[in-house]
Amino acid sequence: MKVKMQVAVMALTALIMGQAAAALPITDGQGRELPSLAPMLEQVNPAVVNIATYATRQVVNPLLSDPFFRRFFNIPDEQARPREQRRQGSAGSGVIVDGDQGTIITNYHVIKGADEIEVSLVDGRTFKAELVGADPEVDIAVLSIEAEGLTGLPLSDSDSLRVGDFVVAIGNPFGLGQTITTGVVSALGRTGLGIEGYENFIQTDASINPGNSGGALVNLNGELVGINTAIIAPGGGNVGIGFAIPVNMMRNVADQILEQGEVSRGQIGIAIQDITPELQQAFNLENGQQGVLVTDVIEESEAEKAGLQAGDVILSVNGKPTPNTGQLRHRIAFAGVGDTVVLEVVRDSETMIMKVEVGQSHTRPGDVRLHQLLEGVGFANSPDGRGVVITKVDPQSRAAAAGLQSDDVILSVNRRRVDTLEQLDDTLSRVDDRLLLQVRRGRGVFYLVLR
Repeated sequence: MKVKMQVAVMALTALIMGQAAAALPITDGQGRELPSLAPMLEQVNPAVVNIATYATRQVVNPLLSDPFFRRFFNIPDEQARPREQRRQGSAGSGVIVDGDQGTIITNYHVIKGADEIEVSLVDGRTFKAELVGADPEVDIAVLSIEAEGLTGLPLSDSDSLRVGDFVVAIGNPFGLGQTITTGVVSALGRTGLGIEGYENFIQTDASINPGNSGGALVNLNGELVGINTAIIAPGGGNVGIGFAIPVNMMRNVADQILEQGEVSRGQIGIAIQDITPELQQAFNLENGQQGVLVTDVIEESEAEKAGLQAGDVILSVNGKPTPNTGQLRHRIAFAGVGDTVVLEVVRDSETMIMKVEVGQSHTRPGDVRLHQLLEGVGFANSPDGRGVVITKVDPQSRAAAAGLQSDDVILSVNRRRVDTLEQLDDTLSRVDDRLLLQVRRGRGVFYLVLR
């Protein structure tokens, strides 16, 4: 038994040594070689930065804003004017991906609402950063700094990651300064968490804590495989379930921002839903067969032109399985507009291969796409002329996660009454990152906030 344990330990040591050749050799006081991540991290650490944000806000004393209070105490009106107050916001992390151009990747939520972004390097230098662009739906932001001698982190192919691969998380947890934690890839392709609009997370047990957001998840070769983004923390602390945006997904978004200043995503023009055990039986799918059910096809869309029909079950895109709607949306959204994707489809118990060209987003009468928080929601004018009726809600959308349902009636948005689709479109075009919805459901009326 003891011999088997020794062999297992030697095998694990050999695996680590083989995957992190750059980290060897390290010797102890007796000259024996020991595995270490230190040499690899010495190359990687300069590419991971700390990010601090600052915002200027108008501050008004509530007492001074009351004219009766000012009149009673004979306070001049000038003292009631708002004054500016500069406050430090979030502290997070970022990754230099191009040292020559000073390009840094971080999470959008790290810099959201910031008037000023400050980047600190491990060598002690500090620079003001410019926001080049961002994609809130994926939670990626691209920053730029003007500095010399920057180290860029090489990018890996996240599609080649496997469950069980060793990874290292690097960031600035709780504002302590650069910190590393180690672990393995616990799962791949995590979706349906309601964290982002488009999800395809790497799950890891490498500790990710507040402040790690935007930091690097690297393999043992010192290559970037993901951007640390979120944790599940029911008790308020790390429980070994962290999530990172795959580097391939990040690269797609960052390249579009750098090249064209915005992000466009592909669609083929279908409505979809996950398959329940009941639906699996109803559509005669084989035991264990996983896919996504097509519930509707938009007229004159690429999907209709290719022959897709409601009731089809999509098993894979370009040979990669799509076991849920999140995976399918991801595969289509991040395919290039104009590219052709190959779908494996089950129809009436027969499997077929269909080729569909990826196009821009489609709209039909009643679809509202003027605000990202309402993506996947369909609307129609209310028969009684009061509000707009929700006709559909994508189960994987943010709206569904917030509690919106089909047949709900939206009465107002951010306290502005909406009685028609035109009023709804106009109101949504005026708001940014928060929607306060007044909703009528049955005989009750309540408010709902989408962020």
